[in-house]
Amino acid sequence: MLEGIIRDSMTKQATKTLRRDGYLIANIYGKGLENISAAFKRNEFIKFLKNKETLAFDVNLGGNIVKVVVQEYQKCPLTSELLHVDLMVAQAGLKTAYKIPVKTTGIAKGLKNKGLLMIHTKRVPVRCTLENLPNSITLDVTELDTGDNILIRDLTLSDTLECFLDPRVPVVGIIKAK
Repeated sequence: MLEGIIRDSMTKQATKTLRRDGYLIANIYGKGLENISAAFKRNEFIKFLKNKETLAFDVNLGGNIVKVVVQEYQKCPLTSELLHVDLMVAQAGLKTAYKIPVKTTGIAKGLKNKGLLMIHTKRVPVRCTLENLPNSITLDVTELDTGDNILIRDLTLSDTLECFLDPRVPVVGIIKAK
């Protein structure tokens, strides 16, 4: 379980001090809940996210255990260092918007024909309850040739998920290398 602290001071100086001490600033929010300003050790947070197996995970903030999902994060444009993360409380039984990561399997035909695999949509936004939340969307790309795409309408999503992207938006495709 990920351990964090609740921030009591929201000043710019306090935020700079926390970042200098190796903390990652986080906002935790949810429907009908009061926002929580928190901070996590940056290295522990990154290690935890790389090793987690489900999209929703538990965090411990001053003795309170909260189940959260990563909604958004900000990186430094120069160093790509993680600066800030928005965590949404995953409430059971409540239909909420989540962003599900896309994973690919197989080696596409187009890669042998001097093509490049492009993941256009890294996270697909869907609305569902926490109980029906998948960990990822896995796509088999072995049949894709140069110029082929897998669109949102080609995804086989369960009936409990509703995607609110345009069905013509590409998720994965093979482009021709120059």
